[in-house]
Amino acid sequence: MKYSIAVLLPTRGRTDALSRSVMSLINRAVNPSSVQLLLAFDDDDTDGIEHFQETLEPWLIDKKVNYEAQVFERMGYARLNEYVNALAQASDADWMMFWNDDAMMDTAGWDKIISSYTGQFKCLSVHTHRDHPYSIFPIVPREWLDCLGYLSPHQISDAWLSQQAYLLNIFERIPVWVTHDRHDLTGNNNDSTYQERVMFEGNPNDSRDFHHITWHLRRMEDIDKLAAFMKSKNLDTTWWENVKLKKQDPWVKLQENDVNNQCKQFQLPVSQMGRA
Repeated sequence: MKYSIAVLLPTRGRTDALSRSVMSLINRAVNPSSVQLLLAFDDDDTDGIEHFQETLEPWLIDKKVNYEAQVFERMGYARLNEYVNALAQASDADWMMFWNDDAMMDTAGWDKIISSYTGQFKCLSVHTHRDHPYSIFPIVPREWLDCLGYLSPHQISDAWLSQQAYLLNIFERIPVWVTHDRHDLTGNNNDSTYQERVMFEGNPNDSRDFHHITWHLRRMEDIDKLAAFMKSKNLDTTWWENVKLKKQDPWVKLQENDVNNQCKQFQLPVSQMGRA
């Protein structure tokens, strides 16, 4: 069966928060049967797995939600993208949406809004994080995965996909609102899952860092592949071509979207572009 939207949800150590998150998605969907829910658990996360089996799974079955739960040997937050890439490979949907176990869907009919973009090659962005200019929960078409073989090779997937989208001029904010109930944003969920996060960003000399030259070059290679796909579909790649020719400021539209000044490095080279 082909679904409209695959929700890619790695989770760890969250019980009630996970249920609230998933229920907010399903209860606010116009057509829940068009949503494919894909969850990733760590094999040592007994609390999360037991809660899912005893509480959330029966609810999903009762609601006739299409779901699949995979169990992985623990890779940790440093390899978060690998969970998402594996879930994406198991998906069968027009769109793939990144999701978190501390996120809450606020917009009724969110699935219908996303589905209205089917057939377009864009990275869609919901409103969250005080309208951070990145797509914090990226939503991309299946062709993105087919073109590259993964969604993100780096841990910081939201920045990775958002920068690619801006450089290709295919970033679009949609009228969907999400509450990210993360501790530094709301004061909630200050648990070990949050406290043990490790972010590879802020030290460009570290080979694991998002801004290290090797990752910069990798992003450029991937953008060229995406641009080639777009050209094969007669989609406009003028923006990217002009960026490479230094005729186009790549971050103009990102700056326009930064309504709350959460990013301040617009004039830096791509390899140094950072987040707030």
